Amino acid sequence: MIAFGGSPLDRADHLRSDPGALAAAMDWRARLLRLDGLLPTFDPDSGGLGWGSLAEAPDGCDLVFLGLLDGKACFAPVPERGAEGPAYAQPQIWQAMQVLSPQDLAIYGGARSLVDWHARHRFCARCGGRTKIAKGGWQRDCPECGAAHFPRTDPVTIMLVEHDGPLGKRLLLGRQPRFPPRMFSALAGFVEPGETIEEAVAREVLEEAGVRVRDVRYIASQPWPFPSQLMIGCHAVAEDDAITIDETELEDARWFTHEELLAARDAGADGTEALIFPRSFAIAHHLVQWWLDR
Repeated sequence: MIAFGGSPLDRADHLRSDPGALAAAMDWRARLLRLDGLLPTFDPDSGGLGWGSLAEAPDGCDLVFLGLLDGKACFAPVPERGAEGPAYAQPQIWQAMQVLSPQDLAIYGGARSLVDWHARHRFCARCGGRTKIAKGGWQRDCPECGAAHFPRTDPVTIMLVEHDGPLGKRLLLGRQPRFPPRMFSALAGFVEPGETIEEAVAREVLEEAGVRVRDVRYIASQPWPFPSQLMIGCHAVAEDDAITIDETELEDARWFTHEELLAARDAGADGTEALIFPRSFAIAHHLVQWWLDR
């Protein structure tokens, strides 16, 4: 299973639009996801996500309705502040990705994206007036101008680029300066306004690595809550293997053979002398795995 996908929550859209029914669900059985700002907390017994009752919610904070779990309504508190730095600079987040079960990670990821959006959108983008939470947290309304605002998800393409030439089939992987040494991953970039997914893949690969691609196809997707992205995994075929790196985007980019990638995967967390395989919580891991196992 791809990390942050497969949430066991029933999103219960019918409750979002029914203030009376939603209020009735906020009874003694309702559960509150305990968060430390945007960070998860852990149950000391199970090691899973920490849950409490609505009585534990901070005074005056907004609560967002996550959905139903085992028939109980689940909520999360909106923190005073949204995300203030990159997720990779917060080791607690990476710890959570390693220790939480897939279902808990999916619940946390959805909750984090939602409450972070609320914390950063307290004012109307149209008139600047203060907005109010609506529809259980799946909308914010502006009393001043009547505008309705909805949680956003930013589409990001992440792509395997394959070249088949005299050296056999190889994959193009790149690394950013913040990556650990020897860590390479699939190229990625935001879909811009007015672009198709296929156009975004071709543009990003050309911009970052100077490689022209064709035959773009979709493989899989992953919700990525840092802050709120949808990673759209694709495969493309390179027209040639000449690389011209944009050093503002990448530190390095290389072609890797099937044998090199297989050896790095089999070597585990430490990888080989040349390559550390993408981590299991990243969709790049699953994309390369798919390519190796085809």
